[in-house]
Amino acid sequence: MLAIPWSSTSNTNLCSILNKPNMAAEMALVKPISNVSPKFGSPRMGSYSKFSTIRMSATATPPPSTSAKTSKKGIKESLLTPRFYTTDFDEMETLFNTEINKNLNQEEFVALLQEFKTDYNQTHFVRNKEFKEAADKLEGSLRQIFVEFLERSCTAEFSGFLLYKELGRRLKKTNPVVAEIFSLMSRDEARHAGFLNKGLSDFNLALDLGFLTKARKYTFFKPKFIFYATYLSEKIGYWRYITIYRHLKANPEYQCYPIFKYFENWCQDENRHGDFFSALMKAQPQFLNDWKAKLWARFFCLSVYVTMYLNDCQRTAFYEGIGLNTKEFDMHVIIETNRTTARIFPAVLDVENPEFKRKLDRMVELNEKILAIGESDDIPLVKNLKRIPLVAGLVSEILAAYLMPPIESGSVDLAEFEPQLVY
Repeated sequence: MLAIPWSSTSNTNLCSILNKPNMAAEMALVKPISNVSPKFGSPRMGSYSKFSTIRMSATATPPPSTSAKTSKKGIKESLLTPRFYTTDFDEMETLFNTEINKNLNQEEFVALLQEFKTDYNQTHFVRNKEFKEAADKLEGSLRQIFVEFLERSCTAEFSGFLLYKELGRRLKKTNPVVAEIFSLMSRDEARHAGFLNKGLSDFNLALDLGFLTKARKYTFFKPKFIFYATYLSEKIGYWRYITIYRHLKANPEYQCYPIFKYFENWCQDENRHGDFFSALMKAQPQFLNDWKAKLWARFFCLSVYVTMYLNDCQRTAFYEGIGLNTKEFDMHVIIETNRTTARIFPAVLDVENPEFKRKLDRMVELNEKILAIGESDDIPLVKNLKRIPLVAGLVSEILAAYLMPPIESGSVDLAEFEPQLVY
């Protein structure tokens, strides 16, 4: 999966504040080592947060009994919308040329290819009548929340499909084994996107994915950033999915839509994708073995964690709707993702330090005030003046979190990433 989008701070996002590429946070939407379902505090049930739609060319199909005026659904475009990516494919070809790069372990990639060819989830994503029945029971704010979840998740998966598919095509002559793995990952992402789009049909909606391919702008990032960001994206995706799955298995009264029942197998696709990117990074030691790599590793971790925390705190209604405490859920995911990431990244953040969470909570407070200013009736000039001290405070908290003493870590053998060892 590609895409944890950036939290919107009016017209300012975290990337522009740090003046660094924002791909890491936009490439992610879940994995610990214990078999025990995490225990979360009781969610704050009450009024739901305001639902904001995302315009990404959604084509609505009205139910038979609805009027024509409800046959279209507007989806607002914002900084939160998952984006599509492209990279320097010529550099990618050089990186995976076996004659140029002697660090490539083709035997390792062949073993990974066999894992992808097995296609464990070939028959997993099969819908049943529960989907439509559950969707029909969802009403009001909770229904809108699930629609937004499906829209954003579908676009994120489709973004991954497009990038992986192009990498598979471009690397076919240079490194057929790696190219085929990318092609098989694009198969997984397409399957996920299609399943989510079918879910939208339960709510009488559908995303026009063909139109998205042509109409959306593509953001460029160098291969190095693709590796860091996509690895984090896939691993944090695993931890989110498996945590939600285990929670709902232990608390079936919150199982309000059957798509979550598919998360146990689904997240293993995310895990395999992350394992592949860890192998790619080990084949490029220059991305892991110097002081610059440590700085970049910490930056991408911070980007993903902060973005997820801010983003999810704007959508607490979704997590409350499935019985989760948003902040406790996010910290669980962040901690477990960080532990997994420490196996390959040369340095990670000290996210288990209580000060890190205090900084995240302070960022949430500042972000909420910035968003409130954006929704006020003030003229643009007044809004911008009011934002200045808040944005400065947000920048200060972000930099302070980045400058916290890191945890030195490092890569390990690929065997330690095998699903049976961490599941």
